[in-house]
Amino acid sequence: MTETIQSDAAESFFSGALDRIRRITLVLGVASSIAIFAIFGVAVGIGFVIGCFISYINFHWLKKAVNALADRVTQTGHAGSSSGMVVRFMLRYGFIAIGCYVILMSSKSSVYGLLGGLFLSVAAILCEAVYEVAVALRRGI
Repeated sequence: MTETIQSDAAESFFSGALDRIRRITLVLGVASSIAIFAIFGVAVGIGFVIGCFISYINFHWLKKAVNALADRVTQTGHAGSSSGMVVRFMLRYGFIAIGCYVILMSSKSSVYGLLGGLFLSVAAILCEAVYEVAVALRRGI
């Protein structure tokens, strides 16, 4: 009985990871953008904000693609056609390439900010991992 309750608590906790990552991404994006503008100036700051935006959108689209694939597999039992998913996957990288090209043509110092901003989702995932480990150790999940 206790294991069932603990398992339900663990499942409930871990099922909220994607929403927590989304919120952490937004908080980190705003806080780090303010710091980047203050420390490195406007050119790098604009590049960083654009990188954060691309990172957030990329994570959101990746989440939607994985959910759509999982829904399709669970409903039909097979993955089905993957051409639409491949097109969306390639559009994400096209979107990043266009952003990099525009920034590179406008200001070379903004590229550093853009590259830093692209790692925003990675930083949010690391924060979530640390949070999950801390909560799991504290609650014994």
